[in-house]
Amino acid sequence: MLLSGGPTTVAGMQGELELTGLPKRLIRVTPARLSCWNRCPRQYRMTYVDRPTPPRGAPWAHSTVGAVVHNALRALFELPAPRRTPSAAARLVAVNWQSDGFRDAGQSARMRELAQQWVADYVETLDVAFEPVGVERWVSTPTKRIVAEGRVDRIDDRGGSPGGELVIVDYKTGRHALTVDDARGSQALALYALAARRTLRRPCGRVELHHLPTGEVLAWEHTDQSLRRHLDRAEESADELGLATDTLAAGGDAEVLFPPHPGPQCSWCDFRRHCAEGQLAAPDVEPWALLPR
Repeated sequence: MLLSGGPTTVAGMQGELELTGLPKRLIRVTPARLSCWNRCPRQYRMTYVDRPTPPRGAPWAHSTVGAVVHNALRALFELPAPRRTPSAAARLVAVNWQSDGFRDAGQSARMRELAQQWVADYVETLDVAFEPVGVERWVSTPTKRIVAEGRVDRIDDRGGSPGGELVIVDYKTGRHALTVDDARGSQALALYALAARRTLRRPCGRVELHHLPTGEVLAWEHTDQSLRRHLDRAEESADELGLATDTLAAGGDAEVLFPPHPGPQCSWCDFRRHCAEGQLAAPDVEPWALLPR
């Protein structure tokens, strides 16, 4: 998966022949991997490198809500257009509902009703007769150093014109309101736009965050230059995580190569129990702490 640096040699009767100019292996990355590495290399190691993976903590209620809403909206676009109604969307939330991470059945039921209202209100604003170019669509693009790939919540036609520009849509259910800067600064959305260009062979620069709790749509129009800046940062991060992973496999020190980055986010890290620095940096919180108040 990862790069190997330096020249390659082949041993033979005439000694060692150095092979130069061989192409390097590309590092396959997703936005989630890159975000995890930049947030905390130790968390990255425990998530993607350590085998077996260390036991995780309890499930988070806010993650359950996000997964249910995404599944309901995916299922909605699998229905014929006339059946994509707000009430159908609300029913799909109920059908897909899970209670993982909630304090009790009452809290779960209240949150289910709230999520149903979010989704119904959101669908009310949509022209659901349109057919997305992709729903939960996997896209991928190689560069000289990485293969950037991932699954996009929804890809739309801009203006509904076949062959026209694409729009990347990402659903959000977090309790904090978002801004246009969140769309502009999202490395994930930028990489999805680049990968959609390559996979679907169509122009793509517009990215949108659809925040269901507030009904806000935060959009940004990327230029080739702004997408290039996001890609440059992604390649730098990929080089770092690739070198750390290769060095660890060669016998390097995991604590040096994958140091912790303790901070407030340690309260909701899945591997908190395995990280003394994280436990000191932030207090324990209940699994439902990040639900909307």
